[in-house]
Amino acid sequence: MRMMHLIKKFKAWKAAKKIELVLMDVDGTLTDGCLYVLPDGQEVKGYHVRDGLGILLARLAGLKTGIITGKSSPALSIRAERLGLDEIHQNILDKEQILKDILERHRLSPGQLAFIGDDLGDLKIMKAVGLSAAPADAHPQVKKIALYICRNKGGYGAVREFLEFILRAQKKWAKVAQRTADIKNGLNR
Repeated sequence: MRMMHLIKKFKAWKAAKKIELVLMDVDGTLTDGCLYVLPDGQEVKGYHVRDGLGILLARLAGLKTGIITGKSSPALSIRAERLGLDEIHQNILDKEQILKDILERHRLSPGQLAFIGDDLGDLKIMKAVGLSAAPADAHPQVKKIALYICRNKGGYGAVREFLEFILRAQKKWAKVAQRTADIKNGLNR
């Protein structure tokens, strides 16, 4: 079992070096999967600040980012806009078709795409990209095919962890971390 884990990690590291666009599912990946329904019927969900910062850092390093989700939410539209995501696809049941459109528009090969998802609806797209990941609490079938399995759960920094993994493999992490520290120090003057 340990050898299989090491092989997957090596393959993930190698694949991460080629990634130019990172796509992610939302519920159970960017969120913990909980939906809170208010008395008026409106749904509320929370997003972790670490994941948001991870997306901003990835963009700072030159990676493109996006979401593909089966649900639709006005709050998600606002969050995605604030983070400057390159691709925002909500209420999507056929994630494979959207993936084809994204590849064509960005002139990328499947090997240049990464996707992090947590449940059965993500399996096909995970099999179609160069690097797939799953939060620690993802469905067992999803974890079985994911090249990278996060230590963090969905909604608790899994996306940030995955993005850092990619940036480290691309040798961009130190530069992004230093640039972030420089910005922070400049704000504190």
